[in-house]
Amino acid sequence: MPATSPPATLVRRTQSLADVVVDHIKGRIAMESLRPGDKLPTESALMETLGVSRTVVREAISRLQAKGLIETRHGIGSFVLPPRTDNSIPLGDASTLHDILSMLELRVAIETECAGLAAQRISAAEIDALRAALDAIEQDQAEGRDSATSDLQFHLSIARATGNEHFVGALAQLGKTLIPRTRMDLAQVGYLNAPELRATVNREHHSIFDAIARKDPEAARAAMRMHLSNSRERLRSAHEAAGRLAAQATT
Repeated sequence: MPATSPPATLVRRTQSLADVVVDHIKGRIAMESLRPGDKLPTESALMETLGVSRTVVREAISRLQAKGLIETRHGIGSFVLPPRTDNSIPLGDASTLHDILSMLELRVAIETECAGLAAQRISAAEIDALRAALDAIEQDQAEGRDSATSDLQFHLSIARATGNEHFVGALAQLGKTLIPRTRMDLAQVGYLNAPELRATVNREHHSIFDAIARKDPEAARAAMRMHLSNSRERLRSAHEAAGRLAAQATT
């Protein structure tokens, strides 16, 4: 039975509905809310959550099986598989400030070109999907929810708009490390969630969206490069601010 108010990321005119379900599950795997060995939500649960039919859910499950992300056990359900190790890129984990900043350098290299290609190749339907992902970030913030998952979906939507699944795969493999605040302590996250900083990040997201939507590759590359470079500086500031608070607490 379809949900009465499907999530903002679900826009029926944009992606195929099977793509929406695939992206939803891949996003949950990337953010580690579904881990290797975990059972996927039932078909009925996915139908209700995403407002799609059973046929759509089954098509999405088949695609995820083909990608080696899940396996289905007859009569039991579908389960998340461990990441492949044969041809995966060892991107590692980001557990220290140095690691997180290094990961952002990698993202600048990947996502700058990703934004440029998306601007060249994006369809009208994908523009709507990217707009919906952007709206979901702001809706989460307005309702006091952590917007990390929506933020990840925004960047994955840009990758999908390139038409190159390798970009999607690379960003999905980064998972939680793609959104640095998920790897930081509460003091640092509190600094990053300050209203003025959040508004700045939202403006940067809008600049990326606007450049891609008007199909301006160079502007899209510049907007993405600026966003990620600014993110590095915000993280440095958050780390320093948390350090000052810790020092004050011990004096």
